[in-house]
Amino acid sequence: MSSQNASSLSLVEVMQTRYQENPYPLYHQLREHDPVYWDEAAHSWVLTRYKDVLSALRDPHFTAARFAFDTSGFPAEFQQAIEPPIRALTRQMLFLDPPDHTRLRGLVSKAFTPRVVEAIRPHIQQLVDQLLDTMQTGGHIDLIEHFAYPLPAIVIAELLGVPPEDRERFIIWSGDFGALLEATDISADDAIRGLYGVNEFIQYFRHLIAQRAQAPREDLLQALINAHEGRDKLSEDELLGNCVLLLAAGHGTTTHLIGNGFLALARHPEQFAWLKAHPEQAPLAIMELLRYDGPVQATSRVATADMQIGDKHITAGQNVIMCLGAASHDPEQFYNPDNLHLDRKENHHLAFGQGIHYCLGAPLARLEAEIAFASLARRLSQAEIADEQAVQWFSGIVFRGLGKLPIVLA
Repeated sequence: MSSQNASSLSLVEVMQTRYQENPYPLYHQLREHDPVYWDEAAHSWVLTRYKDVLSALRDPHFTAARFAFDTSGFPAEFQQAIEPPIRALTRQMLFLDPPDHTRLRGLVSKAFTPRVVEAIRPHIQQLVDQLLDTMQTGGHIDLIEHFAYPLPAIVIAELLGVPPEDRERFIIWSGDFGALLEATDISADDAIRGLYGVNEFIQYFRHLIAQRAQAPREDLLQALINAHEGRDKLSEDELLGNCVLLLAAGHGTTTHLIGNGFLALARHPEQFAWLKAHPEQAPLAIMELLRYDGPVQATSRVATADMQIGDKHITAGQNVIMCLGAASHDPEQFYNPDNLHLDRKENHHLAFGQGIHYCLGAPLARLEAEIAFASLARRLSQAEIADEQAVQWFSGIVFRGLGKLPIVLA
C-alpha cells in the first residue's frame, strides 16, 4: 500500500457494520499489510504494532493538544454559543501537555491513588450487592441498563460529589462529549449538537459550583473548587472542562468494560467456570478482559517534529492514531492474542494507555470491575446471553461498548 494513498483497509471501517461486532480481524490485516499507514478517511497515520504504539505514547515529540474545531463554517448565530464549551474542552487534561497537564493531574490524582480507591471497596461491594439483589433469578435483564451503567455512574458521581440521581442526564451529555471525541469527519450539525450538549453539562457544573459557595463539602468537586480559588490557579475553563471529563470518563468506559467483559465470558463458558472456581483471581481476570476487548480502542497525538516510524516519514503537524486495541492483540507481544485466557500472567496491555496520559482512573475502574465480576461469578451459575440478535454494539475508532446486553439470570 502506498503511504500517502487511501488504504484499502481504512480504520474508519471499524465504525461501520462490517467490523462493528469484531474489529480485531481488521486490526490484524492492517498490522500485516501496513502497520504504519496513512488513512485518508481519518486524515491520520495509524499505528497498529504494539512496539510502535508503546513508543509513540511515551514520545515527548507528540503533543496531546489535538482538540480543535474549525468553526468558520458554522452559522454566525451559533458561534458565540459554542465558544464556552470549546474553550473548556481544550483545557481538559486529555488535551494538555506539561506543565499544565502536570499541574492539573497532580490536583486530581490524589482522589485516585490505590490507597484512596481501596478504601471505598466496601462501599462498591455494597452497591454491587444492592444492584444484584434487585435481579430475579430465572428472568432476563439488560445487563447494561440494570448493572453495567448504574454501578460506575453512582460511584463516580459520589466520588466527585454530584447527585447520583441525575445519572440519566449524565448519559446523554456523556454521549455528546464522546461523539466529539470520536469525530474524524463530523458534520457542522453534529458538531453543534455535541457542543450544545457539552455546554449543558458545563452549565450543570456551574450550578453545582455556585451551590458549594453556600454549602462546602469534602469531595473531589470541592477540592477542584478550592484549587480554582487557591495558589494552584485552576482557571474556570480548567475547572469546568475537567469536571466534565471526570464524570463522563469515570462511568462510560467502566460500563463498556463490564459489558464487553461479560459478553466475552458468555462466549467462553470455560473461562467463566474458571472465574467461578477462582474468584480471588478477579484482578488477574480483569487485566485479561481489558486486553481482550478494551473499552478504549485508540487515542491520538499530533507530531511536533518530523520523525520516522517503521519505514514511514511522519511530518510535523500530522495526526497519528495509536490503535490500542490492535496493539493489545499483537502476536509479537501476546501469545495466542485472539484467545481469552483469564489466567494470563504476562499481560502488559495498553487498554489504559501509557506514558504521562496513562488513565488516571485505572485503579478505580479495575476495582469496580473486579468486584462486579467476582460477584456475578458467585451469583450466576453461568454467563448466558438471552438473545444474541438483541446484543447491540456501538463502536467507533475511540470507544467500543454495548448499548444492550440481554442476559439470563440463572
